[in-house]
Order: sequence, then C-alpha cells, then structure tokens
Amino acid sequence: MKPKNIAVLMGGTSHEREISLRSGNAVAKALMDAGCNVFCIDVKDEKIQELDTREIDVAFIALHGCFGEDGGVQQLLESKGIPYTGSGINASKLAMDKLATKKCFIEMGLKTPDYIAITEFQEMTEIEHEIKKFGLPVILKPTRNGSSIGISIVRDGNNLRINLEKAFEFGCELLIERYIEGREFTVGILDDKALPIIEIKPAMEFFNYDAKYKDGRTQYLIVEITSEGKDIAGDAPYNLGYLPSFLYNRAQELALNAHRVLGCKGFSRVDILMDTEANFYLLEVNTIPGFTEKSLLPKAARAAGISFPSLCREIVNLAFQNTLVNVDESIQS
Repeated sequence: MKPKNIAVLMGGTSHEREISLRSGNAVAKALMDAGCNVFCIDVKDEKIQELDTREIDVAFIALHGCFGEDGGVQQLLESKGIPYTGSGINASKLAMDKLATKKCFIEMGLKTPDYIAITEFQEMTEIEHEIKKFGLPVILKPTRNGSSIGISIVRDGNNLRINLEKAFEFGCELLIERYIEGREFTVGILDDKALPIIEIKPAMEFFNYDAKYKDGRTQYLIVEITSEGKDIAGDAPYNLGYLPSFLYNRAQELALNAHRVLGCKGFSRVDILMDTEANFYLLEVNTIPGFTEKSLLPKAARAAGISFPSLCREIVNLAFQNTLVNVDESIQS
C-alpha cells in the first residue's frame, strides 16, 4: 500500500509563517515531481477545517514554530485519524521547549551548555547576579521559538536590559546559556540514521535569524573526514569543513542519541557546538527543520545521494508505514 493523497500543511500563525510557506511550497513541488497527488493547505487557524473536506492519506507538516512543532497540529491530526510526517505529540512538545530539552539531555548524560532559566517577572538585580555566575558573554534564548528568533549574544553588561527586553517579546521565559567559542555543526537524522554532517560558518557574529535567511555570505560546508587531527584542539581557524573520523563519528552518535532520547521519529535536525578542545555540546533538536532545497536537512540528504523529491517521498513513506505498523499492532493485540 502507498499513500495516494498528500496534504502539505504550511503557513500557520507563528512568527515563522513566511519561512513555513517557503518550506511548504518547496515540499509540494518536490512531491509532485516524485509523482505524488498533492494539495496544499495554508493554515490560518488551529481548526484547519479543510482537513474535514478532503480525503487525506498523509499530512506532510511543513509548519514551523507554534502549532507546528509544539505538538498542537499533531494532536489535531491524531484526533481526526490522519497520519502525519515526523515526530509525535510528546516528542514535538519536548523538542520545542528548549528548557525541557536541556533537562532531558542532562538527565540522560548528554552534554549541553550550562544554563540558567529566568522569567520576565524577576528583578533585574537578581538576573544580573545570576549572569555573574557565568561571566560575559552569554547567550539569551527564548525557550519556545524556532529559526533563532529572539536569540542574541550579550557581551556588554550595559546592553543586557535592551537584549532582555527584545528576547522577552517572544516569551516570558528565557535561557541564559554559557557562551562557547568554537565551531557549529548540524546533523540531519533520517529513518533513525545520521546523515552527513554540515558545518555552519556564519558571516555574522553567530547563526541568528538574519544569518539564516537574509545574509547570503553564510557558508554551509559538507564536512569531510580526515585521518589527521591537526589543529582540532588548536587556535581558530582550524580545519574548517574537516573532522577526523573519531570526532565525525562522535558527532553523529551524539546527534542520533539526542533524536532518540527525545522520542523523535522519521527525521530531525540536531544542532551541535564543538569547543576549541574538541568537546561537543548539544544545542537543540529541530523536529520540523526548513524544507526548501537550500535548507540544511535537504543539503545533508543530497550529500548522502538522496535528491530533494526522494527525501520528501521517503518522509511521507515513513509516516505511512508507521501508521500501518500501528494498525497491525492494534489488530494483533
């Protein structure tokens, strides 16, 4: 059996609506190129009444942010008995919440940057006292946003209040994370296997929203494996775009473990930092990463010999097969 009718859900009501529309349109075209029967649904509320008027075998979720990655749309689709791509309700909720994700990593013994959680209801003097435990610079992150929206590096205590006010526009809870100097990598996961590693070299101060979507100078390098460990633990720059095999394997294993401990399914993209002493730190797991042909998961898949249409079709097949397995298990029980 194969899915016949595929609904691509895109748009949504989050701050990432425009990015989602780009992802959804790219996915729809790729699936049509792969020979699928596809129709698009521009999600403008949390009812999605069009789901009740169409025959749908699989919903491809290309929604980013709230009611996309947080388990909301997954719960709606399950209530209607519609199979969908990617992770389930609980894993989506967990991965969307950066604080909950960190706690899970720590509980499972996976290394992640040290952090403090604060709320907008705390006094500034209390927040400043907490930051002194780390020392500057620090990273400010809203706990429930994607696409690096609201994230900033605070290097000067004089700018702390301004940066906090900007970050609190995207939620009442923030993470203050220890700043780690080093290299940033992302590892795509497909069908419980790690894809080739990509190194991110932003032209800007760090990989924020503008570096992702506005600044064309950001470099995305398919990491090559080298048997030499020269300069891996030395001063930057050190072998940009290269890793010795033992570090390459370690990064892929860490990413796959992160995907698994959160309970993710089908696919994800895991972001990792490596410091100047070659220690890896988990940042986050993206359960619905970008899905344009220029996005990082498709780039990693392409490096593994998987075209964008084939990637999208494989993700649909995984969702459909998982549904058939669940049906078989319920019949047997």
